[in-house]
Amino acid sequence: QVRLVESGGGLVQPGGSLKLSCAASESIFTGNAMDWYRQAPGKQRELVARITRDGTTSYVDSVKGRFTISRDNAKKTVYLQMSSLKPEDTAVYYCNSPHRPAWLSTYWGQGTQVNVSS
Repeated sequence: QVRLVESGGGLVQPGGSLKLSCAASESIFTGNAMDWYRQAPGKQRELVARITRDGTTSYVDSVKGRFTISRDNAKKTVYLQMSSLKPEDTAVYYCNSPHRPAWLSTYWGQGTQVNVSS
């Protein structure tokens, strides 16, 4: 069974925090790096954070120092802890693996909506 199930989004005030979760199937998660992406209205999807299979992390400049990506290999879950949120962080957030099988190249989950507003 193939799946990517994102959760944890919601409405938060500027400066607030949220923690997103993404449960993935073994075919996507196991042994692979995992990414968090976001897509704001009218904009292209952008890569926000990556965690390799050994735990090395990287971030887009706009979220460095505010977001933290982590993974639980036993649960096949990747997380995104978001702090000091800004209105420009408003978007639908998705997870995926850059190393997913070719037959899953166009597969995405439903995403989770994050709204940062006062």
